[in-house]
Amino acid sequence: MAETKYDKYIIEYDPSRYPNERRPVMARMESSVMEGSHFYLIHWMMPNVAASFADRPMGGHPPHIHRDVELLFHIGTNPDDPMDLGSEVEIYLGPELERHVFNRTCCIYIPPNFIHGPWRPLNTTRPWIFIEVNQGGEHTEKSYRQLLPKEVRENTNWAMWPDEGYDGPD
Repeated sequence: MAETKYDKYIIEYDPSRYPNERRPVMARMESSVMEGSHFYLIHWMMPNVAASFADRPMGGHPPHIHRDVELLFHIGTNPDDPMDLGSEVEIYLGPELERHVFNRTCCIYIPPNFIHGPWRPLNTTRPWIFIEVNQGGEHTEKSYRQLLPKEVRENTNWAMWPDEGYDGPD
């Protein structure tokens, strides 16, 4: 494709930039890709993903915080009923790990430094789209693994959930 003045604004996801990515990503944006951008991650959630969490109560993305506001969009793909997520999803909110389960298209608002997670699909019958929007330029995350039961902590692969962007105290 010939380069034009505004080609730089059309950005395809480049998997070579993220060799450890484990999800079927459709798009990812952050300030290291386009200066001044917030962090966005868009990926598919397939029916087989729930099976990977089936034998792990409180499995999935462990409790954590981010420096900036985060929006978690859960978008159904049924054109006859777009509010039907095609999945049942579980998320825990706050330091008390208050459990919430939903199966409808929705957006979850996460204030800065608000503990959220574990997050996991429980039952997925149809592919759906997940969009994560962090209002900062780069993804930040700090684990609150101490809130999980000891058995869950010991059986979690923490290399999948590294702390990012938190060098000092909260």
